[in-house]
Amino acid sequence: MKIAIDIRCAGGEKAGKGWYTFHLVQSLLKLDTKNEYILYARDGIPGFGEFKNARLKLFSSKGMLWHYQVSRDVKKENVDIFFAPSSYIIPSILPATIKTVLTVHDLVAFIYPNTHNKKATIIEKLLLRRALRRAAHVCAVSENTCTDILQRFHYEPNKIDVVYCGASDEFKPISKEKIQDFIVKTNLPEKFFLAVGTLEPRKNYLHLIRSFKEVSDRYPDYHLIIVGKEGWDFEKIHEAIKENYLTKKVHLLGYLSNKSLVNLFSLAKALVFPSLYEGFGIPPLEAMQCGCPVIATHTSSIPEVVGNAALLVNPESHMQIADAMLKIIKDPELEEELRERGFKQSRKFSWEESAKKLLKIFNKIGK
Repeated sequence: MKIAIDIRCAGGEKAGKGWYTFHLVQSLLKLDTKNEYILYARDGIPGFGEFKNARLKLFSSKGMLWHYQVSRDVKKENVDIFFAPSSYIIPSILPATIKTVLTVHDLVAFIYPNTHNKKATIIEKLLLRRALRRAAHVCAVSENTCTDILQRFHYEPNKIDVVYCGASDEFKPISKEKIQDFIVKTNLPEKFFLAVGTLEPRKNYLHLIRSFKEVSDRYPDYHLIIVGKEGWDFEKIHEAIKENYLTKKVHLLGYLSNKSLVNLFSLAKALVFPSLYEGFGIPPLEAMQCGCPVIATHTSSIPEVVGNAALLVNPESHMQIADAMLKIIKDPELEEELRERGFKQSRKFSWEESAKKLLKIFNKIGK
């Protein structure tokens, strides 16, 4: 078969969809040496030039023009399957003669539209229903997202499968020597909680800052580090830090490399993941692989990802989040128990297994 894939978001500073595309497609190409792949992007992306049965095609256009140019080229290439791991636009405009497989990461545009980027919300509401109707098969990144799709769109259960996210192999326990080198090179506080994710309303950082204020009042030597690029409506986070007199205690580090994140997971008292809604939620999995205890919310897919390896809290209750943080400070045995459970839970997810499932889908619909 000839299979085309949109890998645009696999380059640059990646968040959830970008990492999903990068790791899943790389794992797929390592696994499948029989089919021919065409990878579409705007710029060259490191990590995809080594595969003999894959070629990269670049179109530098922006916006809708890029999607139309790729769609035209997909038709000219006469591909059998088009896989869209991050966008619904091309699956919505390709002719029915080309079978499409698309990934749905979440339904945040439908369930929590006020916490989502307005432009993205409009596009998803306009196109997802059409893309689902035209798709030969759909991948959901969690059972929770799968259930959301089945219920909201009355979708056919035989046309959807769960293809989980994973975490990179980079996320693992590291030696004391490497951690010490990192401490020497950086000016980190000695004791801190960590949060990872784009600065946007859905991540619920305003509640986290209120929670941390409760912790800081009792334990003034603790800090909060937030890692993630500035997203939609991020300014309110800066305002909340100032309003709670936490400018010296809450540190916004922006987007960091995986190497830096591994070090932070290794040093943090716990990862706090206060999100209102997630299609999957990769940071808790990354933290667990590193041996970092996790505090997470009991909403959407998050309990599915963390299992019994995290303290689960109500995202709407800043006191529940604060109490969980205080429990970990006060109880070293709980901290160690969460660490061990995290190692065990994280082994349930693998990019290789997800790639096997995706290839099985391609083989099934390509017959």
